[in-house]
Amino acid sequence: MIQADLQKRVAVVTGAGRGIGKAIALALGQCGAHVVLVARTAAQLEEVAATIRRAGGSATPIAADISHEQGVVDAFERVNESLGRLDVLVNNAGIGLFGPLAEFTASDFDRVMGVNVRGVFMCCRQAMRLMIPRKSGYIINISSVVGFKGYPNQAAYTASKHAVMGLTKSLAAEAQGHGIRVSAILPGGVDTGLVGNARPDLKPGELMQPEDVAQAVLYLLSLSDRVAVDQIYLRRRNSSPF
Repeated sequence: MIQADLQKRVAVVTGAGRGIGKAIALALGQCGAHVVLVARTAAQLEEVAATIRRAGGSATPIAADISHEQGVVDAFERVNESLGRLDVLVNNAGIGLFGPLAEFTASDFDRVMGVNVRGVFMCCRQAMRLMIPRKSGYIINISSVVGFKGYPNQAAYTASKHAVMGLTKSLAAEAQGHGIRVSAILPGGVDTGLVGNARPDLKPGELMQPEDVAQAVLYLLSLSDRVAVDQIYLRRRNSSPF
């Protein structure tokens, strides 16, 4: 198992209450980071925080909806005021609404973009404001295979993940002058509720697990400061490449 030395580091994980975000939060906690857990459902965050603490780690749960600007601003201000630093941001929170484009509503399209793009933008912005003075930090955006592929009935979700990739590429170029690294992880099918809704035809045994994505996050954080990784595409070993 990949390990990263994250002692005395502060990491924010969005969408940390379940699925991939929960797995990432637990992995960071095991590596010594103080993990700030952000999601809408407070009860889920408290459960994840308790799991991290039982294992000897430390965590702060913050219930917030990242599609709301003031909630994002308040969450990062709390991080700065209580912990005094931010070393890692993992933008994992996202929603998926699916259906034929001809039948898709504009309001549902706006909901997807509001969380998956606007939310990521706002979290990146607030993180940069904390990382720039320290001249260090790592932002990892969890995109998707649909960040470079397209599938039927996934137009809004696909558009949002393509947008995440555009944001990531631009921010990586902008941030490197401040000593901050920015990467994207693009998983294929992972055994989560979102994938179950998008692809009910896929069986759990055909999917990766959330812990596989968490290991990719640890890999990035274990690298030397000399190394920058733009993106990692993860797929099930026996699935079609590219």
